[in-house]
Amino acid sequence: MIDASSIIAAPLCCQILGDFGADVIKIEHPQYGDNLRGHGYQHEGVPLWWKEVARNKRTVGLNLGDTRGAEILLRMVKDADVLVENFRPGTLERWGLGPEQLWEVNPNLIILRVTGFGQTGPYSDRAGFGTLAEAMSGFAHLTGQADGPPTLPAFGLADSICGMASVSAVLMALRHREVGGGSGQVIDMSILEPIMTAVGPSPSVYHHSGVIATRHGNRSTQNAPRNTYLTADGSWVAISTSAQQIAERVLRLVGHPEVIDEPWFSSGTGRVQHVDLLDGYVADWVSMRTRDEVVVAFVDAGAAIAPIYDARDIVEDPHIRATEMLIEVPDEDLGAVMMHNVMWRMSETPGSIRFTGRALGADTDEILIGELGMDSEAVTQLRAEGVVA
Repeated sequence: MIDASSIIAAPLCCQILGDFGADVIKIEHPQYGDNLRGHGYQHEGVPLWWKEVARNKRTVGLNLGDTRGAEILLRMVKDADVLVENFRPGTLERWGLGPEQLWEVNPNLIILRVTGFGQTGPYSDRAGFGTLAEAMSGFAHLTGQADGPPTLPAFGLADSICGMASVSAVLMALRHREVGGGSGQVIDMSILEPIMTAVGPSPSVYHHSGVIATRHGNRSTQNAPRNTYLTADGSWVAISTSAQQIAERVLRLVGHPEVIDEPWFSSGTGRVQHVDLLDGYVADWVSMRTRDEVVVAFVDAGAAIAPIYDARDIVEDPHIRATEMLIEVPDEDLGAVMMHNVMWRMSETPGSIRFTGRALGADTDEILIGELGMDSEAVTQLRAEGVVA
């Protein structure tokens, strides 16, 4: 599998597939590398985000815009199952690396093309980032306080959703090829479309009713009480009552069982019509107890609750620790790096983190000389001319 992409969305797809055994070769520009190397917090000059997203990937510095670099990629593609790229539409074609040229070398190649807005349409040539998708998907419009501005997430939400969706797309294409008798194909994946799906059916609601949903802060238009509540020791907890039985348990717990017999309490929609009343009951009860007291009481009552965690809480949580959602991985630069584990557990093919993100071009010689059979002097010359790193 060849990862010729950068930043988050497409590289995350390759990271997940690499976690479960794919041999991923990361292609980076020999001078600039992947821009993700400069993103996020660095410890002792080492980028921590890169260490995770680039894990399990061998790295080759290769200038695809140089005809000699393009020729090397074509040699690499010959034995590859998947090529992942996220250049602007038309870039690979300009370099002589479009699907038709790639399929001449390997007709069974799956080509995942990740862009902001897809390969076609009036916005296809625009620069595309997750922030733009979060804005155009309806997410920002629906997020934030009712009297506040639209709110963007403080992390790569749209990119991450796209990366995970891309994993499914690649596996579907491989399944079609290997079981359905198909061959190679192009997957046209935009960052915008997966998060539009995640935001929900608001376009359908508008189309059929003319209703445009608005922001409601942490409240829900589907059920109540659902909000964040401040505890006596200055912590926050999140409570949801999507199920009727849970709503009843919450109101009994906070000392107001009388509302359960009200006709309007029997549905989420009815409870939303009395959200101020219900929120007030829950907020008052929570405000007189510490976070730990609130959580224990809710758990004992069989109600749904979670504390609002910061990074320290996540690292120290006993369940996260016990289930190894976070693990420490040996690293040649930092000794060890704590990072998210593989995303799910499988009994027969459990996945693993074999190594962390590596230095630019760390595996160039191994792959070009050792696997492609290129002459070492030729590679040295290409390195001196900035074609490889």
